[in-house]
Amino acid sequence: LQTMSGNEHDWLALKPQEPSPSQCCGSGCKPCIYDVYEKELAQWERAKAKQDKSLLLENKEQSNNSELNPDTFTAFNISSVEQLTEDTYQYKFELPGNSSLRLSLGQHIVLRGVVNGLEVQRAYTPISPGNAEGYFEVLMKCYKAGLMSQYIKTWKKGDMVFWRGPFGGFPYRPNKHGELLMLASGTGLAPMLPILQSITDDEEDETFVTLVGCFRTFDKIYLKRLLQDLARYWNIRIFYVLSQETSLEKLPWSYQENTYTGRLNEELLKMIINSCRRKPFVLICGSSAFSEDMSRYLKAAGIEENSCFVF
Repeated sequence: LQTMSGNEHDWLALKPQEPSPSQCCGSGCKPCIYDVYEKELAQWERAKAKQDKSLLLENKEQSNNSELNPDTFTAFNISSVEQLTEDTYQYKFELPGNSSLRLSLGQHIVLRGVVNGLEVQRAYTPISPGNAEGYFEVLMKCYKAGLMSQYIKTWKKGDMVFWRGPFGGFPYRPNKHGELLMLASGTGLAPMLPILQSITDDEEDETFVTLVGCFRTFDKIYLKRLLQDLARYWNIRIFYVLSQETSLEKLPWSYQENTYTGRLNEELLKMIINSCRRKPFVLICGSSAFSEDMSRYLKAAGIEENSCFVF
């Protein structure tokens, strides 16, 4: 048995690690973490063939500048942590100077976390406007058994966190659609907010919006004040569907007329579609089960697939 030479050992230590399935967020990122791995592996193979370690340095240097980048993870500082509900938090991250993430609407970024030595990656959509200067904000829900949640729960102000992106997004153009119907479940609200804010910030944009937010209870509705402010605009209506509330009487009166109890089912969705002022283009964000149900109900209501976008 041939023992490995010291040099051979050094090269193996530098070899990029193949990602585990838990590291892929499954959101169809371009480049995916597997693409990044292939690129780094090819670079490692070239360097090893030439026995020149300096060829490995080029992709390490990138991550020190504080610009968001789709290929490499960049560190960002947490500037504040706010608990919104028992399991949902809003985190604010610092951007150097007055720079901005320059995200287009509804784009997501990918977080890297290490839990018990296992690297995990998940996609999140910032809720701050894409042109916000000096910061960005992300809404995160922590699940009891979630790997990433265990990591997020340890965060405090001043911690460094690694992000990569941006990816995806909904190619929104002002006045392209007569009405947007947004169907959001829980933190699926996140990609809807930058789109809503861009519509209310633009006086020339006359798109109607109907947002349907699905939550378990009234206490679980995120960002109530922001949503109430948005609902004051002439072209925006917001409905709430609360699956575990039994009666509307306990809710503040300002919520009673636009809130439904139970689930967002085919019948309720048809009623909302019929109340839209123009034929809607539909945006959907939530769990995969929620997205599948909504797609099925929309089809039954006669909304074609090319009039829907799923985040």
